[in-house]
Order: sequence, then C-alpha cells, then structure tokens
Amino acid sequence: MCYNGEQFAFPSVRILFLSPRQCWPTLSGAKLREYHFLRALAGRAEVTYLHFTDPGAEPLTREDLPFCQEVVAIPKPPAYGPGKLVQGVLGRWPLPILNYTSQEMSAAVDRLTRANAYDLIHLDLIHMIRYGEAIARRAEGAARVVYNWHNIESELMRRFGATASSFGKRWYARLTASKLALLEQDILQTAFGHVVCSQRELEELRHIAPSARIAVIENGVDVAGFSSGADVPPQGQKAQTSRILFVGLMNYSANVEAALSFTERIWPFLRRRFPDLELWIIGASPTPAVLQLGSVEGVTVTGTVPEVRPYYRDALAAIVPLRTGGGTRLKILEAMAASVPVISTPLGAEGLAVSPGENILIADPDDPDTWLRHLEQLKLSEAARTTLSTSALQLVRTRYDWQILGRKLCDTYEGWLRGEQ
Repeated sequence: MCYNGEQFAFPSVRILFLSPRQCWPTLSGAKLREYHFLRALAGRAEVTYLHFTDPGAEPLTREDLPFCQEVVAIPKPPAYGPGKLVQGVLGRWPLPILNYTSQEMSAAVDRLTRANAYDLIHLDLIHMIRYGEAIARRAEGAARVVYNWHNIESELMRRFGATASSFGKRWYARLTASKLALLEQDILQTAFGHVVCSQRELEELRHIAPSARIAVIENGVDVAGFSSGADVPPQGQKAQTSRILFVGLMNYSANVEAALSFTERIWPFLRRRFPDLELWIIGASPTPAVLQLGSVEGVTVTGTVPEVRPYYRDALAAIVPLRTGGGTRLKILEAMAASVPVISTPLGAEGLAVSPGENILIADPDDPDTWLRHLEQLKLSEAARTTLSTSALQLVRTRYDWQILGRKLCDTYEGWLRGEQ
C-alpha cells in the first residue's frame, strides 16, 4: 500500500512520525491529512508511527497500517482536568499542549530515538512540541524535526475568541492564543522545517520567521474514490432530491458553531422559498446542541456514518457555512470530487485555489439573500450545476489529488535532506 515504487535518493531513510491522534479510521480532515502523509512517506522510507490512541478506541497495529515499519500506540492522557486548566493559565504551556503531555509518550519517544538513528522526525501539530524539544535537546540541535501545521493554532484560537459566547471564553482564548504564538515563533526559529496547508499560511509564517524552511503541501482528496460511478451520479445528471449537505466532525467547535448559526439565521429563509429543501448534517460525534437541530423542520442529523460518499449521490449542494476555524477544508475538496456544487463562506474556502462563480459559490455567513440566490441558481438550472461541478472536478484532479500531494511531500523532504531550502 504505497503511492509508487520509488524510494528516497538515500538508502534506508528512517522517519519517526509522531502524532497526537490515531489516523485510522479517517473520520476527520486532520486524520485524512495525516493518513495520506503517513502512507506516502512509508512508500519511500522506513516509517515508525508513534501516536496517541483515541479514547475508547482499539490501539492501531501494523495490521491496520501494514505500510509502516513499526506502529506504537500510547494511551491519550485525560484532558481538561482542573490541574491542567490552572497550569494552562499560570504556566508556560497552554492547555492544548498540556492535554497531550504524557510521561508514557515521553518514555516511548526516548526509547525509540535512542534505539534508532532517524533521518527525520515528523511531528503532527504543535501539540507535540514538548516531545520535539526533548528530541532536539538530546541531539544537541542536530535532529531534523519537521512540524506539520494543520492550522496556525494561535490564529485558530484568536478566531475562536472572536466568536465565543462569553467573556470567560474570550479571555481564555486570548491568553491561550498569545502563549501558542510564542511557541510558534520558537519552533519557526529552531525546527528543521515546516509543512503548511496553503500559500496564505506560508506567507503568514514568513512574516514571523523569514528564513524558516517552509513548504506548502495542500490538503487533498481521493479523487478516484469520490468520483466513482458507483457512488455519485454521472456528470450532468439532474439531482434527484433537494438535499443540501454539511459534512464534518460535529464536536469540532467551528463546525458546531456553523451548524447552529446556519440553522438559526439562514435555514428558515431558505425553507420559506423552497419548502421541499432538506438540510443533512453529517459527521461523527455530534454534540447535544447539534443533535437538537434534528428537531428543526427539514433538518436531519445523522451522527457517524460508515461512508460519506453515498450521501453525495443525490445531493443538490454541499455547504460550508463556517464563521471561524483555520486550515483548509477537505470537505470542500471531497464534494468537488463527487461532482457536487459547493457553497461556502469566504473563511470556509480560505487557502484553496478556487475561483468564485467558476468552481465554487461564495456567500457571507449572515447574508441569507446570497445563500438563496445561489441555491435558486443550482436548483433551477441543471446547466449551472453541471458547469460549476465540472470545473471543480477538474481543479481537484489536477491539483488536490492525494497521489499528487504525496509525491510532493516526499520530494520536499528529499530535497531538505539534500540540504535544499
């Protein structure tokens, strides 16, 4: 299970891939990015996958990830305890770091790095910074530690604070964002390299550290899987329902806020114009507030589904009504690969090389008139749906397929190992 039969230019390259989560099953955008990065690297190097297990889940093994040389699972420590909350306020380490601080993980990192001469250490997220710092100290600065940025975490926290519902949450977000920003500045100055999701994020980080080694490896999609004729209608076929989809992990705060605000502010306006319209909220772990949306007329909340692709088959559109958050949205790329038109807020489409009106439709989160105009266009014009979805499918095929991005990641790391910037 690898992307190709190529190898790195150097014999027996060894990579330690260190993660705050288990990447399988791929129930979130972060897990998808991690899984495809892991799989690509393991196709061209010997990769040890060291990760925290998800609470309540079985630890992953080589049977789950046979392309890895070794798979090591560590129980994720309890999060958000009173002691950690106090430390997060008073100490150097903010709560998002403390939640992933574990003596057992520290011991595993120490054991593996002493037993193996890794050519590169890949850390998913700044949440694992304490282990990266420990590795760098033991190697006296010679370790090649690379951080994979799913988001700029300080920016994500600032945005959360801007939409938070209480003074306490806003205060906490500002404090945590400032601490995360200091840590980000530190690793930008000291780590071997960084991988980000978009050119926008690269430019933001270059303002902080102009000489940092940074590469853009976008989020992607399995285009062949999502465009399979067994799962989606042929190009140009008229949608059979008036169903619109909002897909995402439904305990993630940005998705929760988007689902609640869209259903309250936009949905009634759309239903008055199109009484047959249906909103399906699809994703794992819905919070009680999201589950309650299922009582709203025309709204269905599915919770975890075994496979999302069948839901795209008859969909009129996929919506991304985000008002906060960071990174880039794999849900947009998946809908495009499934030939489903996408309507997104500007922030939802942030970082993607999309062209409004050509391969995506953009609406402000608080502008019901624009949402209605876009849906009228899609609902009443088969030609409009076909034109938009055809252009979007071409975009993801040529730029955002995981096969392309996996090769780009491996080529980037190989260049860095050769000493290239």
